[in-house]
Amino acid sequence: MPAVDLAAEISPRLARQALAAMVDGRMVDLTFALDSDAEVRFVTPDAPEALDLYRHSTAHLLAAAVTALFPEAQCGIGPAIDEGFFYDFVVDRPFVPEDLEAIERKMAELARLDLRYERRMMPKAQAKEFFGDRGEPLKVELIEEKGGPVVSCYTIEDAFIDFCTGPHVPSTGRLKAFKVLSSSNAYWKGDARNQPMQRIYGTAFFKDAALRTHLQRIEQAKERDHRKLGRELGLFTFHPWAPGAPFWQAKGATLYRLLADYMRDTLSGEGYLEVRTPLLYNKALWETSGHWDHYRDNMFLVQDDAGGDGSAGGGGTGSDGQAVDDRAGVRLDYALKAMNCPAHMLMFASEGRSYRDLPLRFHDQGVLHRNEASGVVGGLTRVRQLSQDDAHCFITEDQIGEEVERLLRLVDRVYSDFGLDYALELSTRPDDYLGSAATWDHAEAQLKAAIEAAGAQHTISEGDGSFYGPKIDMHVTDALGRRWQCATIQLDYQMPQRFGLKYTGADNTEHTPVLIHRAIFGSFERFIALLIEHYGGAFPLWLAPVQARVLSIADRHAEYASSVRDRLGAAGLRVEADVRQEKIGLKIREAQLQKIPYMLVVGDREAADGTVAVRKRKGGDQGAQPVEAVIAALDEETRRKRDAAAK
Repeated sequence: MPAVDLAAEISPRLARQALAAMVDGRMVDLTFALDSDAEVRFVTPDAPEALDLYRHSTAHLLAAAVTALFPEAQCGIGPAIDEGFFYDFVVDRPFVPEDLEAIERKMAELARLDLRYERRMMPKAQAKEFFGDRGEPLKVELIEEKGGPVVSCYTIEDAFIDFCTGPHVPSTGRLKAFKVLSSSNAYWKGDARNQPMQRIYGTAFFKDAALRTHLQRIEQAKERDHRKLGRELGLFTFHPWAPGAPFWQAKGATLYRLLADYMRDTLSGEGYLEVRTPLLYNKALWETSGHWDHYRDNMFLVQDDAGGDGSAGGGGTGSDGQAVDDRAGVRLDYALKAMNCPAHMLMFASEGRSYRDLPLRFHDQGVLHRNEASGVVGGLTRVRQLSQDDAHCFITEDQIGEEVERLLRLVDRVYSDFGLDYALELSTRPDDYLGSAATWDHAEAQLKAAIEAAGAQHTISEGDGSFYGPKIDMHVTDALGRRWQCATIQLDYQMPQRFGLKYTGADNTEHTPVLIHRAIFGSFERFIALLIEHYGGAFPLWLAPVQARVLSIADRHAEYASSVRDRLGAAGLRVEADVRQEKIGLKIREAQLQKIPYMLVVGDREAADGTVAVRKRKGGDQGAQPVEAVIAALDEETRRKRDAAAK
């Protein structure tokens, strides 16, 4: 019988609510035939799998609307994502806001018609011919890559058909609360060398109230957008002559330095050795590490002196395996550093090592360059020049559990200092991996055991490990409930072997160390973007680039205002003075807009008494206080957080 009939036998209400069924752990449509004994659970709107199913079906509804309004559009892919869904299309021109409004209206029309989602099975050759005749070569490519001898397609009655493994909700009438949000440039399979596409983003919820809450959060996010606040607060800018590389203005550079110093203070006493490594390396380093084969397209390649002018660019490979610039035919022998780990391998190998030296922990905040595609570079979250709070821990096999537990405690301490909640995710072996499956299985088991020993909850992300080893990623939740991937702990058996690293064990024989790659902020750039949006630009006092601004009421108070600024500055506080001939109300408002924690107003009475009238960013007027008392209070508030970080 179809699964929906079983639901009806159990309860008419269940049959009305059911969206799909879990049969022996696999999600299927309600039309799935139950022709043998099986464990069956029905997916209703409150089930953990339900929202992704709902959003995937809404993505198909979006595609049906687009192809109805733009018949020449070619369809790409349309998955559910964390905040909703997207669908990619090949169209003659970019979508404009009026198009998106028309698409949403068409989606609503198709939803009201309550059209059935139906699964249609086709032989692979027939499916390729079918989509080829429809002028959809991208679907033909997907069928060739992913389809078995028989492939599944889904129709929305006569409105739309797509190659898809499903499942889907029973009909479009189940889709009620959805919104088309935006469009952007994209590329087929995310590769800038492939077909340019237009991506439409949308979201969907089971209830209108949840959708309204989400849309309100989006509006809040626009106000907190780090690109907007970064410009308004004078933190950073960009210029097209240096794409993907931020220009840190004075306040932004201060924030960057504060975070770098915070991490150095936090690692003090943890056994880390801060090192610095070169920026440019011969390609032999990257060949040895494996990055030349697995990461080369994301690296900046540099011509040698004999070949050209030393400019960076992309390239191919000559018949002898030597890298060759596609445009000029010159050899490329060097690459800018994209990550620190290969350099740290050389540092470990630079002298003899004993088991007594391990764990050996190198910490490196050096500059990195990654040749990100122009279509994905945006703000501070995806840049071409960055730095990380990067470290590599060389350990023995029997130190894995203790070291990973130690790192998990360190991560928890750092994120607690910033008031950030986070979740752990264990990423396992990808298709494109180095080493043996047995080694990977062992490494994954070691990480899982360390997580459990630390008493931490985690999820599994199958196939998302790095090519050299499994990893633990920390996903931080900000003040608006959005998730950011930041910290990572990656276990690596491969790279020490590739570099031939050895240490002398207690048995007086040579052993290969195990490597842990780890970063807690991730990149400084991405972490700063997170903090800007998490705090809405209103940083806590210890992290604020400007902690206080002294405001003079009239021109005759400028000298006293400057002297107050100098006294606070001499005490190690970050202070400005606003002595312009402007109304005090305007000065206070501008300081509030700049999100400065403290405003110290000075007039005749304050100058005569040696005080300042204190105003807090949150809390307003605090009354007049002696300058020394203000210095002590601000210093204590700042020191409290820094001392906690240093413990």
